[in-house]
Amino acid sequence: MSSSSSSPRPAAQRRRLHPAAYLSAAAALLALVAAAFSRALAPRFPSPPDARRCRPDPEGSWSAGVFLGDSPFALKPIEHWGISADADAGAAWPVANPAVTCADVAEAGSPSSFVASPFLFLQGDAIYMFFETKNPVTSQGDIAAAVSKDAGATWQQLGLVLDEEWHLSYPYVFSYNSKVYMMPESSKNGDLRLYRALDFPLKWTLEKVLLEKPLVDSVIINFRGSYWLLGSDLSSYGAKQNGELSIWYSSSPLAPWNPHRHNTIGSMDNGSSFRNGGRPFVYDGDLYRIGKQSGGVSGHSIKVFRVEILTANEYKEIEVPFVFDKPRKARNAWNGARSHHLDVQWLPSSQLWIGVTDGDRVPSNDSVHRLTVGYMFYGVTLLLVLLLGGLIGAIRCTIPLRWYVPHTEKRGDLLHGKQQFFLKYKLSSLFSSLNKLGSLLGGRINYRTWKGRVYVVLVILVLVFLTCLGTHCVYGGNGAEEPYPIKGRYSQFTLLTMTYDARLWNLKMFVEHYSKCASVREIVVIWNKGRPPVQNELKSAVPVRVRVEDKNTLNNRFNIDEKINTRAVMELDDDIMMACDDLERGFKVWREHPNRIVGYYPRLAEGTPLEYRNERYARQQGGYNMVLTGAAFMDHGLAFERYWSKKAEVGRKMVDSFFNCEDVLLNFLFANASSMSTVEYVKPAWAIDMSKFSGVAISRNTQAHYHVRSKCLAKFSEVYGNLSAKRFFSSRGDGWDV
Repeated sequence: MSSSSSSPRPAAQRRRLHPAAYLSAAAALLALVAAAFSRALAPRFPSPPDARRCRPDPEGSWSAGVFLGDSPFALKPIEHWGISADADAGAAWPVANPAVTCADVAEAGSPSSFVASPFLFLQGDAIYMFFETKNPVTSQGDIAAAVSKDAGATWQQLGLVLDEEWHLSYPYVFSYNSKVYMMPESSKNGDLRLYRALDFPLKWTLEKVLLEKPLVDSVIINFRGSYWLLGSDLSSYGAKQNGELSIWYSSSPLAPWNPHRHNTIGSMDNGSSFRNGGRPFVYDGDLYRIGKQSGGVSGHSIKVFRVEILTANEYKEIEVPFVFDKPRKARNAWNGARSHHLDVQWLPSSQLWIGVTDGDRVPSNDSVHRLTVGYMFYGVTLLLVLLLGGLIGAIRCTIPLRWYVPHTEKRGDLLHGKQQFFLKYKLSSLFSSLNKLGSLLGGRINYRTWKGRVYVVLVILVLVFLTCLGTHCVYGGNGAEEPYPIKGRYSQFTLLTMTYDARLWNLKMFVEHYSKCASVREIVVIWNKGRPPVQNELKSAVPVRVRVEDKNTLNNRFNIDEKINTRAVMELDDDIMMACDDLERGFKVWREHPNRIVGYYPRLAEGTPLEYRNERYARQQGGYNMVLTGAAFMDHGLAFERYWSKKAEVGRKMVDSFFNCEDVLLNFLFANASSMSTVEYVKPAWAIDMSKFSGVAISRNTQAHYHVRSKCLAKFSEVYGNLSAKRFFSSRGDGWDV
């Protein structure tokens, strides 16, 4: 009896995958590798423990800043006033905004994703700031506080002062009958509540419910003998996004409130359709109301209105000009995209007006937009992989007939049967058309020919490019190169560059790029030769000052300049281009070591006699004892005075003689003044020498250039002694000197 079971087929007869399938799978795998690689590039350098970043929030990255001015209409950011912090503030001269961030709140023990709607309360020499902080865990707003005892220069966090079971914001604080009250927004609870301080500023108790209405952004003011409550009810029928204003009046903040005759005021066609954006203020006898315009791509903006009439029966206000110095650094500025709140008050101790405002560096819904665009790129990438598979014949785009062929069933309702038959007929036509399209596309590219391979390579390159774009949108952050605080404080520096007429092309790119870096206060161009540029030739987000020199000498780099308004300067050659984040990291390291030269190009001088060695050699030896001052931070008062001292006269003459070695001389002067290390190295993520494209490099012959520098080393060591001991790489512990 013969067996009917079949034996296994020979290996040659087994079905194998089409080679094109392997190619399509390889394209998909390459796209995934590109995604992983671009994702891995995001954390290029580790952040030190105090380089604190907040958790991203869909509502934005709000923080608070301090402004001062001779009037409420002439406010300038605190960095404009050149205020310095105490000695342990990490060389914060001048102190710069933002003054309070979510990282400050988190460090005080309360998780926070942003800080918004700040209000001030003055008590003696102390200035208290109350603000909304959003808890990223509960997605709920709470009220926190901070205090300043140096006119707003620095702030000490006091932690949360009011936390309810519902969302709180807009903590309007005022005094009445020698008691302090807070009226935060509690619209999520459906009412407007007034709290009284039991132990100011940390402990509060509910005094009373003022109105059984879910008002937002409400304030109480005492004007001409009556108390006025202004707020917006966004829950009312037909309420606009900007929140039409409503008014109530009373004889006391604690007494019953009477509605204005014309509520809502926005319906009076007098322009009062902007909800409150801060505390009303009186200036030169006039009452001004702060409003905010919300919505749109740019988010929010502050408006100021002068109140012309305020009675129980009538209200009239007109908008008056009010403009902050609009930041031009876009996302690199803490308030570069939007601001929606301002509280301004007279500060008797400084005889100035002090204002606090919130700001955000990104537009509304930025994170949602980036995620949407990123996943769109991923979707297009997936479609291209499928299309490539179909074009090379690895994927058959055929829909099985059983998916749409009508099947026999019992006839019920005649009309229902006709509708079902019609639907199946339409689906059959659609699927037939798709199958014909798949047949037309299938195998259109013959990957075995050179032309077909070119097409495949081009498609794969597009796949990799789209994948990298999608990964950048999803994982690359908001695109801002933020400064690094020290002990919660920010500062600024002046950027100096020395150049001449033949390098104007370099200078234009230099100014446009570096002026957008967050901590750059001003750019000073040291012009050594030729016709200097005019202001409109240089596109800049910060002031640019061209300092024309009488003599073409490298010593001009360190000329004493009384017009520099920051303690820190960064000397940077105009042909070096690097990321703003590299500058910010170097600035942070300098603030930690303000008596040292902090640079990006390490060098090693060793041997007998001393010989000038490059970075590669220094790394082979494991350390360095010089940094090039063509890309370095320093204290300009300290460095420039040393450079122009009597002791340095011999060295300056050598610099003029060789037209070289000015940075070597400064390294010797620092080493001669200290027994400790005088240099610090910061590794840039990337740096490009633009002189190689323009053809105007000062030192084209590297060997001759190094020979001259070795001569300088020999002479300087005779006059000033040896350089400091070798500084080892990776010795600082922040991961930035590897």
